[in-house]
Amino acid sequence: MKRLFISALCAAAFTGAAAQEQHSDTIQSVYDTTEKVMYDNDKYKVETNHFWDNWFVSAGFGGQIIFGNHDKQVKFLDRVAPALDIAVGKWFTPGIGVRLMYSGLSVKGATQKEGHGEFPTHSTGVDVPGKGGDGYWLMKQKFKFYNLHLDALFNMSNILYGYNEKRVYNCSPYFGLGWTRVWESPQSMEVSANVGILNSFRLNDALDLNLDIRGAYVSDRFDGELGGRWGEGIWSATIGLTYKFKPRGWDRSKTIIRTHDRTSELKAMQDKLNDMQAQLAQRKRDSITVVKTLAAANFVIFKIDTWDLTNEARVQLSLFAETIKKADPNVVYVITGYADKGTGSVERNVILSKNRARVVYECLVNEFGVPKKQLRVDHKGGVDNMFYNDPRLSRAVITRVVEENDAQ
Repeated sequence: MKRLFISALCAAAFTGAAAQEQHSDTIQSVYDTTEKVMYDNDKYKVETNHFWDNWFVSAGFGGQIIFGNHDKQVKFLDRVAPALDIAVGKWFTPGIGVRLMYSGLSVKGATQKEGHGEFPTHSTGVDVPGKGGDGYWLMKQKFKFYNLHLDALFNMSNILYGYNEKRVYNCSPYFGLGWTRVWESPQSMEVSANVGILNSFRLNDALDLNLDIRGAYVSDRFDGELGGRWGEGIWSATIGLTYKFKPRGWDRSKTIIRTHDRTSELKAMQDKLNDMQAQLAQRKRDSITVVKTLAAANFVIFKIDTWDLTNEARVQLSLFAETIKKADPNVVYVITGYADKGTGSVERNVILSKNRARVVYECLVNEFGVPKKQLRVDHKGGVDNMFYNDPRLSRAVITRVVEENDAQ
């Protein structure tokens, strides 16, 4: 038995390392986000099981027999008694589960008569037929008991051959510990060791037909008569049904990959800057008394809840700085920080917009040599969507020429 169990585990480990196949579904969603779902076709891999998944209850009825002190003196069929099983359990993976089971009703055997050893225990008052038609030194015995045991289940069909929800037959060896109690005097309470095989036959998604073959080992005190044995065994076989609660079964393992195309976002920003440049150019053409060379407005966006400049933003600022230094040195530019009003608190958005304006100012002055006298810093806190109804474009700093009225 031990070699068989080790071999099964080795086989499961080997097959689990076998080559895998995958297929994928690609979904194009709005905002230029592409979602790719990779399904793993390896039958040994499934999605993680949640706590309330794959619970079950079962009940069965059959027969059981005790192997006690006087087995040879009582016919085998006279020792068979009814057996009842009721259990609740859960499968954690397709191959490993646990259940709590009540097993019991009664057992039948034999006990010594008074005057032939110990006082008779659980006697029915009926003699066991003996030699010469005289009555024997034994009386028939019957008593009620229950065995409450916790079992670890191993579905070897899924472990060895992979998960298959449509498989008709599953073989699940199990073992566990329990607590037995004899109700009638003399009462007995003993620890039990349980081992067996649960044979399941699929009827539909919710129901299985079960053949449960089990053995339990208990102390020699179990039947109330000490006979010099190491212990006593109870063997049973029951047939019953298992109901599997929803959600039941396991989903295939999958990986989701999402990619975001920023092309349309950058195009919208560029269009906006072009519009601003066109407006500045028109102002130049409309100016009669004053002609100034100006740097076009600059637009820098930030990631949500940060004021860190990216390398791309620094490149934009370096080009903007070159234009400022070549343009009219008397022109003043205002650096205005913004935050997305729909994200974060009012206080947080004020901090974000203020710090975003500050880091742009420090970059232009300290890194690219723009004169401080040509720069002003301002912040607006959280604002409504400024461009294209997109909150991401409000997490920004805009640097533009100070209006005449503002400059005075």
